[in-house]
Amino acid sequence: MKATIWHNPDCGTSRKTLAILEEAGVDLTVIEYLKTPPTREKLIQLYADAGMTPNQGLRLRGTDAEERGLPDADAGTVLDAMVAEPRLIERPLVETEKGVLLCRPQERVREIL
Repeated sequence: MKATIWHNPDCGTSRKTLAILEEAGVDLTVIEYLKTPPTREKLIQLYADAGMTPNQGLRLRGTDAEERGLPDADAGTVLDAMVAEPRLIERPLVETEKGVLLCRPQERVREIL
């Protein structure tokens, strides 16, 4: 099985999710999304495949998203903000042939393995 993790190595949940994937022996692609941000189109695809809205994928903790009014903004505005500032993307997102999940808590990743 192949898997892609949109990863932040400074995030404990992301590191734990990565460890689960490595232990599972999947063919893994690790994308440090702060260094290599996803495109707007990729974010649209990831959220659609995960059955969630961009607003549900918005990181609030440790960001200025609330001060900027992003939780109540339309999806297009949120996507634009995420593309401009990838730290606004909640992590980790994991994509496999079984689907896409925002893996918070990290054990959720097992649902798509």
